[in-house]
Amino acid sequence: MAITRRELFVSIGKAGIPAAVALTVGAETLQAETIPIPSAAVGLLYDASICIGCKACVAACAEANDTPPDTRGDQLHQAPSDLNDLTRNVIKLYKPEDGSAFSYVKRQCMHCLDPACAAGCPFQALHKDPESGIVKWDSDKCIGCRYCTITCPYHVPRFQWMGFNPRVTKCELCSPRLEKGLQPGCTSVCPTGAVIFGPRTVLLSEAHSRIKKEPGRYYQGRVYGEKDNGGTQSLYLSRVAFEKLGLPELGPESVPARTLRWQRRLYQYFALPAVLYVSLVQVIRKSLKGHEQEAHEHEKETGLRAQL
Repeated sequence: MAITRRELFVSIGKAGIPAAVALTVGAETLQAETIPIPSAAVGLLYDASICIGCKACVAACAEANDTPPDTRGDQLHQAPSDLNDLTRNVIKLYKPEDGSAFSYVKRQCMHCLDPACAAGCPFQALHKDPESGIVKWDSDKCIGCRYCTITCPYHVPRFQWMGFNPRVTKCELCSPRLEKGLQPGCTSVCPTGAVIFGPRTVLLSEAHSRIKKEPGRYYQGRVYGEKDNGGTQSLYLSRVAFEKLGLPELGPESVPARTLRWQRRLYQYFALPAVLYVSLVQVIRKSLKGHEQEAHEHEKETGLRAQL
């Protein structure tokens, strides 16, 4: 059961650890802080160049996670326009107006090696599994601030606005299936092998092998997620520029390393004043709608839209 706002304030008050303790940690120390990479990290390799846009993975994802079909945009078909409170995996289409090369793209959680959603979460409701590296959500720790939806550079976590006990929804690589020795729903049904599951090291080796065999097939001969944003466990190959598929150019340094390291330290020491926290929540709530609208407008500008 998630803690209440009153319990949050009481916890902060009882902690009694002044902000000065956190501030005694020098800037050089914080900059030198490193995030351990799970040795058994697993993930996905998606090759957009062989995806046929059948959306079998979308239906399989919904079935594996026991979520109802999203038919809000089309009452006859499961046709979500984007990731949302019911959709953890979606196939979209990039089709430029000039008639140049089009491409499908699979969107789900990137399972970053240093996830911004986890770094921005005050109570580690979103956290990275130390063994598999899967970024998971813990309902017992979530206070519904929705900060994760703001900090994620890929606009992945979504909040269930309706319901008595709202949830944050995102891909968790079908963890219950993995525990049974099964693959994630999406990789178990892909007819072309456009998305495959396995250890991150093996997936990287496979990706580079494909590039070596057909060097002219893939954009810049590059694997997106190998180093981008500090590295991710969802890896991509594509014929077109990754940014056109909604995968931003973030550089090799992770978002937390650039912007959230101090904030993470403050959270760890419970040094964030209650008044500041309340203000933060209000700012997040006011900016969330504009943040999501900005993401949709960016995709519209680049020609990226739901695959029909």
